[in-house]
Amino acid sequence: MPDIIEPRVLKGFRDYLPEAEIERKALIEILERVFRSFGFVPIDTPVLEYAEILLGKGGGETDKQVYRFADHGGRDVAMRFDLTVPFARFMAEHVDELYLPFRRYHMAKVWRGENTQRGRYREFMQCDFDIVGTDSDAADADIVLLIHDALTALDIGDFTVRINHRGLFNRFLAAIGAVDKSPAVLRAVDKLDKIGEAEVRKLLAAEIGEEGAAKVLEYIEPCPAFEEGLSRLERLAGGLNPDAMRLRAIFDAVNAAFSTAPTPPRGKLVLDPSITRGLDYYTGVVFETRLDAMPEIGSVCGGGRYDELASLYTTRRMPGVGAAIGLDRLLAALEAMGLSRRRAGYTDILILDLEEGFGPRYEAAAATFRRAGLCCEVFPERRKLAQQFVYAEKKGIPLALVLGGAEAAKGVFVVKDLRNRETFEMHSLDEAVTLIKGRLER
Repeated sequence: MPDIIEPRVLKGFRDYLPEAEIERKALIEILERVFRSFGFVPIDTPVLEYAEILLGKGGGETDKQVYRFADHGGRDVAMRFDLTVPFARFMAEHVDELYLPFRRYHMAKVWRGENTQRGRYREFMQCDFDIVGTDSDAADADIVLLIHDALTALDIGDFTVRINHRGLFNRFLAAIGAVDKSPAVLRAVDKLDKIGEAEVRKLLAAEIGEEGAAKVLEYIEPCPAFEEGLSRLERLAGGLNPDAMRLRAIFDAVNAAFSTAPTPPRGKLVLDPSITRGLDYYTGVVFETRLDAMPEIGSVCGGGRYDELASLYTTRRMPGVGAAIGLDRLLAALEAMGLSRRRAGYTDILILDLEEGFGPRYEAAAATFRRAGLCCEVFPERRKLAQQFVYAEKKGIPLALVLGGAEAAKGVFVVKDLRNRETFEMHSLDEAVTLIKGRLER
């Protein structure tokens, strides 16, 4: 007998059993409806790209996390670490086939060889949405509003969208004579929640000295009120400037949209000067979103404006703004908060196999149910009734159709609600359909 290979998955990777995958698919369907309501359309890109495509502007920590190798043809390739850089390549390659501004969404897996923790994996799914071809505050506001509507539709409780502007931060760094260290400073500040203020102070001091580090930490202190906080940042950055004006315009637009809602919004927009995002391609506003009930799980949605990213691949200027929802982290948060809405299977009704020679009748009944919009399956072999009920229970099937010789002789179709053991005799399949839909709605 050959040796058995131990079945196992790589650290940071995981299988999805039906319950978990059904829940993930359900969240994706909700997100797609919201994306379409804002006029966004779907695209897809390859998992593998030339390494120079992905690493041209990743920056720092990201380069170390990329899965990179030589393929069978000796080409230097890498697996996408996010969906934004491939999207920039996509736009440069296909812009003449599209229209601007272009609104896209893309939900797919990405890979990063980073340290694993709760809600953070090496293979995970991102749900991206972007507007490319315009550098307007209206596009920035639309992304914030889409974040709000998407997370509200997922029914995950209250959340906070934290916003900042990299341009404003760089103006401040210029005012203290540290703008040449901007990438390193921004990356250090981005680690604040992960390593704490003391460690960030050490990183900053190594780049811009103790005095500069103290000034940066003062700058990134939380803002209790949007306008008050923005005025303080404005003063520290040298006075009135277009970046601060952009933040005000976004805030006004979002509040105007919130004011039309019939109920108070589940999310709130706050100014947080510590939000910088770790990737170097961001040039303007940046966002991060946290669940109020579980801030420790980190950002479940982040992004920002990247006006120069496409310049790596084309001379045509294509400013863009977008964000990504980390679906796996969001699912981990929902489970931790007891908000998982899992169901065991898709099937609405199971047709039990009770009688020799009744196979065609069972398939005809199943076809009738499916045409009526019900999810139906026929148990494929004649087993003891108790065994078929156990199958239905394990899969979470709520209803069963009982059709054996006795029922056929009486001309009835018996529907059994497996959740409470109630039984109903129907005189036609159409009647059975009506009953089944009513029971499912209940």
